[in-house]
Amino acid sequence: MKTHSISIDEIRIKPITSQEDFEEAGKLIEALVDADLLEDPEEKKKALDILEAITVLAIDYEKRHFPIPKPDPIEAIKERMKQLHLTRKDVAPYFGGENRVSEVLSKKRSLTIKMIRELSRNLGIPAETLLAIH
Repeated sequence: MKTHSISIDEIRIKPITSQEDFEEAGKLIEALVDADLLEDPEEKKKALDILEAITVLAIDYEKRHFPIPKPDPIEAIKERMKQLHLTRKDVAPYFGGENRVSEVLSKKRSLTIKMIRELSRNLGIPAETLLAIH
């Protein structure tokens, strides 16, 4: 298979240890992204295996060098309320009353385990986000 002047048999899978390696991996991923369209089953499998291996290595490098910060639990709640068009009154049962909603959203009161359980179950916010586990 020749893709963007890359011969499938010449591709060597190696650890991604630098930005240069990461960029090279990105080019390979881009070149192999349509590998599932290959007609020869052997070439297709070889290309897809290489694509998967390089993608796993690139994702690992990206996670280590460009971590995505975890969202603030209160900001996550506010964002989810906005997405679902919910008012403070709508979510009051999950907090134990409207006063608690205001206190928590203004960061004057911490989330309790019961609140976290209710918010996770009813608003679909992952518990780890609400617990601010990093």
